[in-house]
Amino acid sequence: MNFDRKAVWSIARGWLVAILVATFAAASAPVGAASFQPLEIVTKNGVQVFSVEMATTEEEKQTGLMYRKELADGKGMLFDFNPEQEISMWMKNTYVPLDMIFIRADGRILRIAENTEPLSTKIISSRGPARAVLEVVAGTAQKYGIRPGDRVGHPLFGSK
Repeated sequence: MNFDRKAVWSIARGWLVAILVATFAAASAPVGAASFQPLEIVTKNGVQVFSVEMATTEEEKQTGLMYRKELADGKGMLFDFNPEQEISMWMKNTYVPLDMIFIRADGRILRIAENTEPLSTKIISSRGPARAVLEVVAGTAQKYGIRPGDRVGHPLFGSK
């Protein structure tokens, strides 16, 4: 059996390039939560629907939205801190200003920290027991009229 060495080398080189491209693409992708889920907030203005990444592991909660350069309207990250507890967050290594929405175990919004300062180590507290934190791009709460007391629909809170 005869092999054309140039053809074999060309095929092998193509595979090597494909593997290297895939490896570098995976390495440069932002670290984040793996799953996206729908989340609804019922406000006086109607129902607002978001697509949220879930941060449930310790690594996901510690990393959050750090190092990301943008966050689209309608997207966010939901941090699960079960059981309900006092929650403290910060913006270290976070480049995008955020609204942090602290949510009680019953799905009601406890507090909203609007337009948080990027790259700050200032502690942002729930100011009471909360089950979760929803991080969305700054201005979202004002834009959609989201207020404390509004109800969040998501399986984390026994709904949706």
